[in-house]
Amino acid sequence: MRAWFDSLQPRERWILIAGLVVAIGVVLWAGVLRPLRTQSVTLQAAVESKQRLLLDLGRLGATPTRAPGTPGEPCGADPEIEKHLEHVKVFEIKSTRKNLRADFSGYFFALTAAEVLVAQSLKKQFGFVLVNTGTGEHLEMSLSEIFARAKGIYPTWSICF
Repeated sequence: MRAWFDSLQPRERWILIAGLVVAIGVVLWAGVLRPLRTQSVTLQAAVESKQRLLLDLGRLGATPTRAPGTPGEPCGADPEIEKHLEHVKVFEIKSTRKNLRADFSGYFFALTAAEVLVAQSLKKQFGFVLVNTGTGEHLEMSLSEIFARAKGIYPTWSICF
């Protein structure tokens, strides 16, 4: 390789080096800098959303506590609440008015990446409730049960039963 490079005219060497510098710059920009900027914007939006949520909680007089398993001291949580946190279950409600069977066959809905991540993090303390507001039917399911029943999962986490 060195012999080939040395056999090039000085002008050809400069063109080759300049091309390599440009190619490395494009790869760094497309593979590192652009994704970092995109993730930075996404992270900033998430932080702003959480700050607004904290402000809303403050207006309601709620005291934020740490999540179970999170390192650090509780933020002024009642010890009695801390003692029973493992018994708390959080649900995400997915609703429809469509005419569906009681087992929600044919129900098409989307899961956000945040819902999937929270469900994976909280495990048995998180569930989904499918509600048919037209019939009053409802079905409680875990994330693994949803994935087990899914006939199709699309890149947007859209689910079809």
